[in-house]
Amino acid sequence: VRAALVNSNLVHPSARLTVNLAPADLRKEGPAYDLPIAVGILLATQQVSADLSDAGLVGELSLDGQVRTVTGVLPMAVAAKERGMATLYVPLANAAEAALVHGLEVIPVASLASLVGHFHGYAPIPPYEHSLMDDEPPVYPVDFSDVKGQEHVKRALEVASAGGHNVLMGGPPGAGKTLLARAVPSILPRMTFEESLTVTKIYSVAGQLPPDIPLIRHRPYRAPHHTISFAGLVGGGKIPGPGEISLAHRGVLFLDELPEFGTRLLEMLRQPMEDKQLTIARSAGSLTFPCNFMLIGAMNPCPCGWYGDPVRECTCTHSMVSRYQKRISGPLLDRIDIHMEVPRVKYEKLSDERLGEPSSAIQARVEAARERQRQRFEGTPLLSNADMGPAEVREFCPVDGAGNSLLQAAMQQLHMSARAYHRILKLARTIADLAGSE
Repeated sequence: VRAALVNSNLVHPSARLTVNLAPADLRKEGPAYDLPIAVGILLATQQVSADLSDAGLVGELSLDGQVRTVTGVLPMAVAAKERGMATLYVPLANAAEAALVHGLEVIPVASLASLVGHFHGYAPIPPYEHSLMDDEPPVYPVDFSDVKGQEHVKRALEVASAGGHNVLMGGPPGAGKTLLARAVPSILPRMTFEESLTVTKIYSVAGQLPPDIPLIRHRPYRAPHHTISFAGLVGGGKIPGPGEISLAHRGVLFLDELPEFGTRLLEMLRQPMEDKQLTIARSAGSLTFPCNFMLIGAMNPCPCGWYGDPVRECTCTHSMVSRYQKRISGPLLDRIDIHMEVPRVKYEKLSDERLGEPSSAIQARVEAARERQRQRFEGTPLLSNADMGPAEVREFCPVDGAGNSLLQAAMQQLHMSARAYHRILKLARTIADLAGSE
């Protein structure tokens, strides 16, 4: 701060300075306090005069007085608005992000010297005028028309996307599991402005918001490697930050080679999959991050990958196959709504020049199903069928006599849990929504 003041032709007082960062019990981290400390010194030494009673300042100072970008500006702007502030001074590079908050005047500051000119009135900085990007749909790298064959898997992924259900795909190597998972974001419904704002907040806090994209419009797709650490997947660190499950909020979390993830990592997923949020407690305090994601897992049936394949022979012993499949616990499997086999693709389908159904057509059906759900859950925090609790299942998923008999037989013969019973009803509600049926 001292160097920035001196190099901006301002005076740093030689007297002793005390800067009070209150409240004292809240851990301070990062360089975002540079600009407010510098302005505080200028006000205290009467080098500038300004009424900042309803204003906030945030920004990092370089040694030459330039104001640099900081992370987490969007949640700061939301907090400033909630606390009744009318104006927020932010780095120039963060102005578009902060201006997403309606009713808050955002002043983009390029340097400390330009801010002094603004306060003196000889070079006022105009408030940032936000221009949201056009509504053209985002371009995804993989389209469903690129996937040859696997019609039943595409249908299952369409149902999962329509209701926000979790999916587990099993099958031999090279059958298209990863390609199908990569295509899922292209059929998910487009995000609402509120969803975009929430996802952008998470990426802003994590420091992963691209500089040229103030608002994330496409649904996240996260595919961490199985060597990821606990803090990388869940979140954490000395100052807790969001992990991959929070970065996948309102989007897809794809875990390829699911059994290769550590047992501790997989078991940790159980609670966030149910609660749709995660609280990380540290000595510095506890933070809660949202993590309402759609889980897509992919696995081979055995270590060599060819168990049950009609063409290639499996080289694994029965105990190896059993041990490999038991790496995924029953309680975790119980939280995954759709389990499906992805068989090898025959040559005739691979060599066929005809393209499959495009993602845009599937997305239109998914959008229609989600619209039915939005109307059904209007006035509640629920957004999709997968979010329903027991009370909503009882209200919105009535079963007729024949359906009751089938469910009763299935529960008794397959020894299903109460959770499985509710998930069957939620999945049936989604299939009915896709069919436009009550």
